[in-house]
Amino acid sequence: PPYDHPMIIAGQGTVALELMEDVPELDALVICASGGGLLSGCATIAKAINPGIRLFGVEPELADDLRQSVAKGERVTISPPDTIADGLRTPSPGKLTFPIIQRLVESIVVVSEDEIRAAMRFLIEQVKIVAEPSGAVAVAAVLFNKIPPGMGRVGVVISGGNVDFDFLKTL
Repeated sequence: PPYDHPMIIAGQGTVALELMEDVPELDALVICASGGGLLSGCATIAKAINPGIRLFGVEPELADDLRQSVAKGERVTISPPDTIADGLRTPSPGKLTFPIIQRLVESIVVVSEDEIRAAMRFLIEQVKIVAEPSGAVAVAAVLFNKIPPGMGRVGVVISGGNVDFDFLKTL
């Protein structure tokens, strides 16, 4: 499976490992969430390195199965989501990833389709990075103040650059 396997979780956790090796004094990490492989892997590594780090998952409001699941305390399955963030269209969090996220991640926040587009545009214009919609949701959460204020250094995971050129022109 693309996210719900121990080796996938461990492999995706190396994102946090590399980031925290480069920037060890992070106060928080903001990471896109889908089935939960990247988020649970990064959360596991980040908390092992720095137990006080704050962790936030981000998903599109049109694909908020993880947010609903965390709120309900059990895995929720939603209808196939229709979001521009096609890499985050899972209908339910993973069986292995969900308990890890429940235990380690402070909250799951959602961003709108327009906020995702704005984040992609910001990344292109200001940072000179082309990110797919799924990879830009964490940036959208920071840009639109979806995480609590007052944190010092926040690491934002930008993942994925698979985006259609015609879609980019619509930004």
